[in-house]
Amino acid sequence: MTSVDDALSLVGASAPTVRPVAAPHAPKASTRTVATPRATPTLTRRRQWERRYRARLQISDAAVVLLAAGAAAGIQLGLGLDPLAVGRMAVIQAALWIAMLSALRSRDAAILGSGPTEYKRVVNASGVAFGLLAAVAVLLGTDTLRIPLLVAMPFGILGLLTERWLWRRWLQNQRRHGCFASRTLVVGDRADVEYVISTLREGAIYGYNVIGATLLDGNAREVGGESAPIPVLGNITSVAEVASRISADTILVASRPTGAPNFIKRLSWQLEGTAAELVLSSQLTDVAGPRISFTPVDGLPLIQVQIPTYEGGQHILKRALDIAVSSVALFGIALITPIIALFIVIDSWGPVFFFQERVGRDGRTFRMVKFRSMRTDAEQQLLALQEQNEGSGLLFKMKDDPRVTRVGRVLRKLSFDELPQFWNVLIGDMSVVGPRPPLPSEVMSYNGKVHRRLYIKPGITGLWQISGRSDLSWEESVRLDLRYVENWSVVGDLQIMWRTAKVMIRPTGAY
Repeated sequence: MTSVDDALSLVGASAPTVRPVAAPHAPKASTRTVATPRATPTLTRRRQWERRYRARLQISDAAVVLLAAGAAAGIQLGLGLDPLAVGRMAVIQAALWIAMLSALRSRDAAILGSGPTEYKRVVNASGVAFGLLAAVAVLLGTDTLRIPLLVAMPFGILGLLTERWLWRRWLQNQRRHGCFASRTLVVGDRADVEYVISTLREGAIYGYNVIGATLLDGNAREVGGESAPIPVLGNITSVAEVASRISADTILVASRPTGAPNFIKRLSWQLEGTAAELVLSSQLTDVAGPRISFTPVDGLPLIQVQIPTYEGGQHILKRALDIAVSSVALFGIALITPIIALFIVIDSWGPVFFFQERVGRDGRTFRMVKFRSMRTDAEQQLLALQEQNEGSGLLFKMKDDPRVTRVGRVLRKLSFDELPQFWNVLIGDMSVVGPRPPLPSEVMSYNGKVHRRLYIKPGITGLWQISGRSDLSWEESVRLDLRYVENWSVVGDLQIMWRTAKVMIRPTGAY
């Protein structure tokens, strides 16, 4: 029986060819030359748009760096420093900075529009540049570095990050319309292929435009649903041929065929000169990148997954961030509370604040505080409304809940009813970002892995808040909470806070 690897070895559509060439002075002898794969028009187009985008980044990066260096030099000249020394330091500073942005691959094709990775490389390159600049200043014995460190470095980094963010927004908008996106062929079992396709559709801004699929476990004409079906093309032995025929520049392997340990290696050989990327979809569901590392051991690539911990330095830093954010937020909330309180009381006589017992970290209960958005007898009316529950799982939700007041609807739509919870954050019951704080009755009904939501403090916002809120199913809400619990980071918290601010301006699923 022919194995999958044997079958793949017979495919020569895109593999390097071997051609015998007769030797001119030895008719009976022959030499063999290997033809190097050449770039196809598809690969050339991919590289062209990448070069164009990188050129735009290079020009805007240089403009920001020159502006920052020029501003620092202008201040130094205004202080009466030697113009020759100032000019020399400004030129060296700009040259080192621009060189480091290139050397540390801040414009690498693999991170175009990626966000955090791109920003991190920009900051690292800037730090290295000024470290080298300090060494140069010591060697030259000059005292013209103080102003560049105080002015050019912070404002330059801020300018670079802002400029990269603006370009990223532009790139994402282009990708929504199919431009600057990778033409992608997805390979794997049907279930894995459909999961990858649905995920890539939700994340269209990341630049994967799926144009075809190849299934390993049976035949089908289409995958991906009736609304936007994706054609199924070829089979396991014709992946490279199909990719060339449909002009795909990225092949994404959702799952490998069984009994084919060399499938990826052989496929990469066949794609030489045809495609730009061979991407492997991780089978580690909901395990984020920072927890994954690769370690080669004598040619055996090992994937290491860090076991999550719930104590230590990162949690101390998270607590410090909570205190800082809640302190600033409570100052602003104190200013608008009298106005909100007045509207609440006028619309429905009763207390301004609503206190409810919730379950926090390790199962400890606490009193969560909110602006009251319901009538004072809301808890008594709940039993009568259970049959009209529109929520899923253990959650009770109604889009037109009769207990919600007119002012309460506005507060909920804008998420203003949650603002007093910053007090819970300040005193340590909650965090700014975390899983949704559950009711004791919900926790009593938890089973299995759902208890893992209680490993860290609940949050005012979280992945559930920026992913649909009440429109989410119970299972999806639990999945997002567990994903956060195991993969959270301080940088991730800052991203969720930023996205929460955007959701508050354009609310979805808030009722």
